[in-house]
Amino acid sequence: MAGSRVAAESRDAEFLELTAGRTAQLYRSACLLTGGDTHLAEDLVQDTLARMYTIWRRQNSWLMGHTRIEAPGAYAHRVLVRTFLAHRKRRSSAELPVGELPETRAQGQDSALRLTLLNALAQLPPHDRAVLVLRHWEDRSIEETAEVMRTSPGAVRTRTTRALAKLRLLLGDSLAELAAR
Repeated sequence: MAGSRVAAESRDAEFLELTAGRTAQLYRSACLLTGGDTHLAEDLVQDTLARMYTIWRRQNSWLMGHTRIEAPGAYAHRVLVRTFLAHRKRRSSAELPVGELPETRAQGQDSALRLTLLNALAQLPPHDRAVLVLRHWEDRSIEETAEVMRTSPGAVRTRTTRALAKLRLLLGDSLAELAAR
């Protein structure tokens, strides 16, 4: 009995270490996926960590001979993207997105450019937004993106091309003007 309690405490400590090291990155990705909706991003990270904890406890409590999660950080990111896509499908009609983002200026960054990009991302469909965040913000390969999104590499290429075209249409000349400042 005491051995199983020590093992459970050890698993919990490993999970806390994982969350301490990955939460900020998950939150940044969630903010991009949600188009800057920081409250929804926090909810997504919280849901992701709750799902990860359930999986973590189950995976790591099996008897000897069963595998553990190979790359927990990458797996957490995959859970985040899938949670985001599932959330977008079941979003209540009572929820209304905020029209403007709160004024926050990151050190050394142009807030107007950042807000313009976030607003444009927010106008894209969820799958288009996810593919752009994974490919261009997270710098993931086509194959990694396809695995996370549960689709084929060809579908990722097509969606990336179309999503970038939509983003260019949404941004128009505003991006060039903001970048020139």
